[in-house]
Amino acid sequence: MELFIYVFAALFSVINPLGTVPIFIGLTHDDSAANKNRISLLTSVNIFVILTISFFTGKYLLQFFGISMESLRIAGGLIITSSGFALLTGRFSKHKGMDKPRVKDDAFQREGISLTLLAIPMLAGPGSISLLIGLYQEYPLYIDRFITVSAILLVCVATFMVLRSSHYIVKMLGASGINAVSRIIGFIVIAIGIEYISSSIIKLLGVSFGL
Repeated sequence: MELFIYVFAALFSVINPLGTVPIFIGLTHDDSAANKNRISLLTSVNIFVILTISFFTGKYLLQFFGISMESLRIAGGLIITSSGFALLTGRFSKHKGMDKPRVKDDAFQREGISLTLLAIPMLAGPGSISLLIGLYQEYPLYIDRFITVSAILLVCVATFMVLRSSHYIVKMLGASGINAVSRIIGFIVIAIGIEYISSSIIKLLGVSFGL
């Protein structure tokens, strides 16, 4: 249960579907309620597929490119920390590249935004993928990996509920409320990223000095 809660909390914070709510509303404001629900569902399914594949195959990609796990954790920690600062400073859209006019125009012209914009890179980005690859190495037991996949599934279900209820969330919290919650999540994400970086550096120093 502790592993499940840890994976769910860490992954949900890094993905941060609440921060995607304003973008989701902007991209679907002309769609019917049924279509919005369909996009929410497809986005969540795509996230689950992407994250699950990354979780089980990431180890072999690292071996192919000759990347050590500690190097990945440091790189992933930097990405996660960067995302956290973007949330903390209210620059999440800019961090994801949504402030660029060409990106916005392309997004609005796409008929299917559930995969190539919402799932990638808004939600299932490098931070969440590197987090899961690290978890695969850290928890080798089958039961632990089953628990991790279960946590991924619940995160995707929660993401679906957030996206599906996005218009109600905006009405209830307002832009300032969403911004405040995103800043709190951003602080948690920064802490997760720094923990990844510090633990990896300590481990590398321990190996180097034989500690």
